[in-house]
Order: sequence, then structure tokens, then C-alpha cells
Amino acid sequence: MSISRFPVPELENVPEDIRQSILSVQEKAGFVPNVFLMLAHRPDEFRAFFAYHDALMLRESDTLTPAEKEMIVVATSARNHCLYCVVAHGAILRIYSKNPYSADQVAINHKTAEISERERVMLDFALYVSQETGELNDQWEARLQAVGFTREDIWDIGAITAFFGLSNRLVSLTNTPPNAEFYLMGRVPKQK
Repeated sequence: MSISRFPVPELENVPEDIRQSILSVQEKAGFVPNVFLMLAHRPDEFRAFFAYHDALMLRESDTLTPAEKEMIVVATSARNHCLYCVVAHGAILRIYSKNPYSADQVAINHKTAEISERERVMLDFALYVSQETGELNDQWEARLQAVGFTREDIWDIGAITAFFGLSNRLVSLTNTPPNAEFYLMGRVPKQK
């Protein structure tokens, strides 16, 4: 099965820093996520993409948890019809939340998902940023702060939403499918 409508370089033909990045992910995950290989087609964009991804997703936020960050990705990616990101980040959400149902519920309808009011407001805002004007106004700021988010958290919510809008469109453009391994992650206990 093809993982991109564009050329996908062989691992031995990518720049050394990118090859090491891919091999590091493979060592941790046990497989190479298709998006890494797809983006390796353009090395400078690969570096920029993952630098910004890591700056957003790995930085310690004021109160935003890693699971909440993944909820943002799943909810907005579902709205953007990005199967790859829903499946891949749904797997990460299931692992972080230790809840095998959370990702599916958030992807289908966060308003009926078994999540907290704080998370529901966060996703309301993320979808507003993703699907509407996304302007932070006094009403949104008050609503987000009322459930415990700081101004820096609000920036994180908006930036993660915007970044994954880009990611969703690139994956759709290239027709990159999710790896089969993602479907069971966080649903079935790991084999030892």
C-alpha cells in the first residue's frame, strides 16, 4: 500500500538527522509512523514540522495535560476529516488518559463524551478556532479561565488547533493512511 501520492524516500537516502529521528521513533513505538516517511520527502519541511510539533506537544503547559492536548488533536482532526490524525492521536489519547473509549467519544461528539466540563469547554474553543474565526475575545477568555485555563494555556489550545489544521491538510493532500498498529494501541494490552 502506498503511503503518499508523492515520492517517499528510502530511509538510507534521507539526511542523517532525519534518519536518526525516524529510527528513534521506531525504537520507541516498534514501527515507523507513515507521516514521518511522507514528510521526509521534503527534509527542511520535515525538520520545521517536527520542531513546531515538539514545541507545542512536548512543552510543559501551565495546566494543560498531555491527554488534553491529544483531545484537541482528535476533536479538531475529526472535524477536518483527517483519518490519520484521528487514529494516530486517538491511540496516544487512549494511552495518556488510560481510557480505551475516550478517543472515539471525543472524535464523534465531544459534547456527549465522558469528559470533564473543563475539557468540554476546551474542545468547544478548539473547534471555534478550527472551524470559525478563532478570535480570542473577552467572552471566550472568561469562559476558559472560569474552568481553570491560563492565558498561556489558551495560546496552547489555539496553537495546537492551528498546527493540526496544517497537519490534517498535509495528510489529506498526500493521502497518507494511518499505520495499522495505531488502531489497537491503548485498546489492547501490550504483548510482553
